[in-house]
Amino acid sequence: MGKRDKKDEPVAPAAPFHNPFAALAAKREELPVGPSAAAVPVVQKPEPKGPARAVVRMERKGRGGKEVTVVEHLELPAPQREVWLKALKNSLGCGGVVEGESLVLQGDQRERLPSLLEARGVRKVTVG
Repeated sequence: MGKRDKKDEPVAPAAPFHNPFAALAAKREELPVGPSAAAVPVVQKPEPKGPARAVVRMERKGRGGKEVTVVEHLELPAPQREVWLKALKNSLGCGGVVEGESLVLQGDQRERLPSLLEARGVRKVTVG
């Protein structure tokens, strides 16, 4: 016999060696009938509205001549600002940071940003 000859492989058992739930399958018919899906009322939350307005402007001062786009007047809570910044950075493919109450995105994004903000629920976007 060479190394390449197949040895007799052990046959796996048809059922698992130890199934702790096997005895429960027979008792499935004894279970009480649960409430129907129609009896439970479905409560839907209204879709949260976005901020009323946003001001988008480009800035160079104090940044070593680099262009950044600043989004102001969103009036979002701090954790929500982080979520919005991450979504905008992913959509635009740029870097960014939260500075105080405003979002600062790298580069001149004034043309692309208003449509993204409106898609997120901002009712009025002012580009300056």
